[in-house]
Amino acid sequence: MTFFCTNCGLEYVKWQGKCDGCKEWNRVTQFSASGNTKRGIMVNQPSPNYPKRLEEIQPTTSKRLLSEDAEFNRVLGGGIVPGSLVLLGGEPGIGKSTLLLQMALQLKAIKVLYVSGEETENQIKIRASRLGLSSPNCFLLQESALVQILKHANDLEPTLLVIDSIQTLYDEEEEGSVGSINQIKACTTRLLQYAKSKDVALFLIGHINKDGGLAGPKLLEHMVDTVLQFEGDKSCLYRMVRIIKNRFGPTSELGIYEMKVTGLHGVNNPSSMLLSQQDYPGIAIGACLEGTRPLILEIQSLVTATRYGNPQRNATGCDPRRLNMLLAVLEKRTGLRLHDRDVFLNITGGLRVDDTALDLAICMAVVSSLKDKVISNSKCFIAEVGLGGELRGVERVEHRIAEAEKLGFKEAFVATQHEQLSISSNIEINFIKNLKDLISSICMKA
Repeated sequence: MTFFCTNCGLEYVKWQGKCDGCKEWNRVTQFSASGNTKRGIMVNQPSPNYPKRLEEIQPTTSKRLLSEDAEFNRVLGGGIVPGSLVLLGGEPGIGKSTLLLQMALQLKAIKVLYVSGEETENQIKIRASRLGLSSPNCFLLQESALVQILKHANDLEPTLLVIDSIQTLYDEEEEGSVGSINQIKACTTRLLQYAKSKDVALFLIGHINKDGGLAGPKLLEHMVDTVLQFEGDKSCLYRMVRIIKNRFGPTSELGIYEMKVTGLHGVNNPSSMLLSQQDYPGIAIGACLEGTRPLILEIQSLVTATRYGNPQRNATGCDPRRLNMLLAVLEKRTGLRLHDRDVFLNITGGLRVDDTALDLAICMAVVSSLKDKVISNSKCFIAEVGLGGELRGVERVEHRIAEAEKLGFKEAFVATQHEQLSISSNIEINFIKNLKDLISSICMKA
């Protein structure tokens, strides 16, 4: 008799109210091992594998499957790898099923099996009609029993298999209800064995818990090859697919989509769509880097006199602790009075960014709103701000400047550390040493 936490999968020998791993209450449930499992017999079976020297192994270079969605190919590191296991998670209704269904319908040259345990075949057909897509090689299956799914998959022999979702599957040989820790582990293990043995690209849609993490055991993320996270507000037009883990490519790529009636459409030039071209106090333009993609973002700030004892510090799209640190640097190193002011910060477009290269743009947006001075929208700020008020260099600054030049910016403000780099650009590049000097010069020109 064992006990598992249904939130994080931590195992206990006896019941307890609070989980030591995730600190959640009333998540530890009893699990009784099935008597008809054959784990002991499986251990004694002979294995076809044997130890090899590293020099003896000849790597196989399987050609990646390319979909018509350039954003999806970018996030996966150049396309879909045959035999890989990809887990896609996100909020309910954000577009997970829509994204994978349109990908399945766009791959007309290969055989695709789309399995749904949540929707009927008629519902999927209606969605496909709304997307305006069809494919003679896309097969739909409404099924939750893992044995039946694998039977149909072996008969059909698809190149790509989509499971919507892993929490709806069940294995009759395992204990536990649908969506339990044990069922998720067992189903994922068998699907992993199928994908690797048949060289089939497998996509799993996963639910998330109330904290925003993927539901089920943490082991689920360890078992798969790639983890994708769907981000964004359902009320916003733009959705982001961020890669959390990738064994076949970089782990910092970002795909940006626009939700329309006809489905999710990749945004080829998101920087131009994230800028409003407005001229009023409290706006500054910065450049961040998401994987290999530079993005030009608009930072909005509103600074007002506080009406309460403690000033409010609200940040949307960035870390509030980072904002508090930058406000402390501004007050200590530049002499600006901010301790009795409410500060509201917003990164437009619904993006969530953690790149420190936006520090300077955030500071300039706050200063612009505080002094009620307009900063020209032809200026771009690219630097990290240290605790001493000094500007620090950022990686791949030349790519950020090139993106700003492509969008028509006239000036870029970077740290003096980049003076040694040979940056060829038509933009006027200003090398700034510290924050105080920049604020004085900008406010005098504004």
